[in-house]
Amino acid sequence: MEHLPATRPTNFCNACAIRNRAICADLDDSEIGLLNGIGRRRQLEAGEQLMWEGDEAVLVANVIDGVLKLASHSADGGEQILGLAYPSDFLGRPFGETAPYGVEALTEAQICVFERKDFDRFARDHPRLEHKLLERTLTELDRSRRWMMLLGRMNAGQKVASFLLELTDRLGKAGAGGETLVILPLSRQQIADVLGLTIETVSRQLSRLRSAGLIDTPSRREIVLRDRRELEELAG
Repeated sequence: MEHLPATRPTNFCNACAIRNRAICADLDDSEIGLLNGIGRRRQLEAGEQLMWEGDEAVLVANVIDGVLKLASHSADGGEQILGLAYPSDFLGRPFGETAPYGVEALTEAQICVFERKDFDRFARDHPRLEHKLLERTLTELDRSRRWMMLLGRMNAGQKVASFLLELTDRLGKAGAGGETLVILPLSRQQIADVLGLTIETVSRQLSRLRSAGLIDTPSRREIVLRDRRELEELAG
């Protein structure tokens, strides 16, 4: 069983960057104080595994910073990516005995982690949090459906366009002239792996979008979304 670090900052919830968007957003100050008492901050390195599919579900977590991959494995060992987790997303399955998927950090990440049994007890005593968990579960199901459609039914151009729209929605920042800037958390190779494409295909599709005036790429880690409507039409 994985053990959480023994130390934690005093009342780190008060300074949490994603408090107003996370699973705990509807809790009052006294409830946040109680939740703070059972949580820990944890840093993950890129490539570090947080949860293993099918293992005992010993923890749940909020993503504070970074991007993580949710994946399942088939009987022959093949990996099926179920989606990505971004800041404010919730990881793990409260009230569940086993982990429904594996979770791996694609970038350096910071999470707020709880022993599942402690979190379960807290949730049972706080109905607003239980309601929020239900909402998140339904949202997670919707995202999984969209992700499976992205990987199974879309062509390369649609996959890249859909992925850029998701990044914009989750990580984008408004720029001058109504444009949206996204700092890519993933390399071209990581994007290719996530979408089931080759790095050459990803680079070619990004070049096509840039030539069409839909995006700009000031650097390899920056993308400026110039025409969202056209990109949405391309995504299908």
